[in-house]
Amino acid sequence: MDNAKDQFISFIRNPVLLSCIFSWLSAQFVKTLINLFSGKIHSVQELFELLIWRTGGMPSSHSALVSTLCTTIAFRSGINSDIFLLSLGFFMVTIRDAVGVRRANGLQAKIINKIGKSLAEKKLIDEFKPVKEVNGHTPVEVAIGCLLGFFIGLAFSLFK
Repeated sequence: MDNAKDQFISFIRNPVLLSCIFSWLSAQFVKTLINLFSGKIHSVQELFELLIWRTGGMPSSHSALVSTLCTTIAFRSGINSDIFLLSLGFFMVTIRDAVGVRRANGLQAKIINKIGKSLAEKKLIDEFKPVKEVNGHTPVEVAIGCLLGFFIGLAFSLFK
């Protein structure tokens, strides 16, 4: 039983895990501050949703997390390691999804919702239920997230 406890303690103290959690929370915190000061948050519920979970916006928390993951693994295992190459592949897929696929889906959903609302107002359809508009990221939001993640991963790697 002590072995399981030791493994769990080792897991929660793992610098890669801690750096990723810190990176995610830092990006969400910065994003929340930006939205708070720009007047885009109108309730405490919105504040907590943005702080914990909501996607989209500046900086990209997904980009920050995968950038931190790559950076800390590079320092711990080396850039020639299989695990670093796996994290790099994960990084590339995540970044492509954030700036490409999810952003395109969000833009398409906005247009579909405009068309649906217009058709419902003209009574050409009986009822229109809007589709969810997934928030993707602009290239700048992704780049800032990557830089934030890189520097957090660097800090966790150099100042253990």
